[in-house]
Amino acid sequence: MAELAHFGVEALQRVVRDIIPNGTLVSQRLNDVPEIALYLIDESYPQYALDDDAIQRIMTQPLYWVFCWASGQVLARLLLDHPELVKGKRVVDFGAGSGVVAIAAAMAGAREVVACDLDPIALDACRINAEINDVQLVTHQDFNSIQGDIDIIVVADVLYDRNNMPWVAQFRARFNGINCRFTNKRFFSGALSRGRTR
Repeated sequence: MAELAHFGVEALQRVVRDIIPNGTLVSQRLNDVPEIALYLIDESYPQYALDDDAIQRIMTQPLYWVFCWASGQVLARLLLDHPELVKGKRVVDFGAGSGVVAIAAAMAGAREVVACDLDPIALDACRINAEINDVQLVTHQDFNSIQGDIDIIVVADVLYDRNNMPWVAQFRARFNGINCRFTNKRFFSGALSRGRTR
């Protein structure tokens, strides 16, 4: 796929349709976080079975950001209900996807929010979604290119795969004194050598 530079909604729609047949982005409010609107794939999609070519395209170029995953909504709800967690702080949303957690952090009063995702299209979605929610985000495709001090790293729906666990070590190496908290101690216990989990 070609390098993308700051897409607008229509260009983002074209990218989605190239990969997801008849896929349409719709601005929608979230059930668990109605304060936030996001451009996501129409919730009635798909209306029919996808053929093998379509499935292959989706598997080859997964557009994770066209859905707002449950853990992102839960984390966004937490930040909006407890703004003291991020108020006045510099926050990195790692694996930002649609930007829901980054947007919630900005709404909750974070000093600066960095949306970080390997997918440049996801970063364009973050920018567009931030704009419709009237907040500002900084975006980075490369976690290691983020300069300066970070107060909080939020991670939703990235560490479900053990192959992604080396990221925890990178977070710890980059940010001294980081405190990792997880809901599944057993899953993460082998990956954590210090700090606490819960």
